[in-house]
Amino acid sequence: MATFGVILAAAGRSSRFRDANYKKPFVPLAGRAVWLHSVEKFTDRDDVKQVVVVVSPEDREAFLEKFAANLAFMGITLAEGGAERADSVRSGLEKLGPEVDMVAIHDAARPCLATEWIDRVFAAGAKTGAAILATPVVSTLKRVGPGDVITETVDRAGLWEAQTPQVFSRSLLERAFAGAAGRAFTDEAALVEAAGHSVVVVPGSPANLKITSREDLCLAEQTLKALPRPKLSGPAHPFAGDDVWR
Repeated sequence: MATFGVILAAAGRSSRFRDANYKKPFVPLAGRAVWLHSVEKFTDRDDVKQVVVVVSPEDREAFLEKFAANLAFMGITLAEGGAERADSVRSGLEKLGPEVDMVAIHDAARPCLATEWIDRVFAAGAKTGAAILATPVVSTLKRVGPGDVITETVDRAGLWEAQTPQVFSRSLLERAFAGAAGRAFTDEAALVEAAGHSVVVVPGSPANLKITSREDLCLAEQTLKALPRPKLSGPAHPFAGDDVWR
């Protein structure tokens, strides 16, 4: 069986979230911080040997103040992020132990994740070395220029919207980072593509939404209620009902 390490990316600036009190991974959602909803989907899996949460250096002290007990109980490793997403993921990668041979990167701000989606993308990643969840683009796309004027209607045939988790062979991901030479990539799939390796798309779900604005919280809360709940192999962690960072 392939062994997985999960890197939960929570070091972003949340510039579009526009909340004076919270960055989006830490905002309360249905009684718990968003990142806790995201991480719990991985901590009870037998194939996941380690989970690393990456936060920005400026958030580290406050994060530990609020969540140190959660980290200890759930066996989660903490890493500090960098200026760009790639820096943060690389930092998380360096924290993984030698027993991990597959790496899954997941956005902390995607709390509405079902076990069956994880199962599918983990299996595809283990088989091919590189796989991501994604959904086909269904809306008409417009390219907009100066003055908010449409300059082009973009053909959506073959276009998919990337999601997370994104799953890669550890050795492949490490080689891709080594060869990146300071180039910026918006996700890890683009990094691996640039390294010359094919990335397989696994159909995900629109329900696997990424919280970007405060309006997304209402939708996420309703989506959480509709997701199938996996049976727990052990007791729930004692902070499951905490109203954190309220």
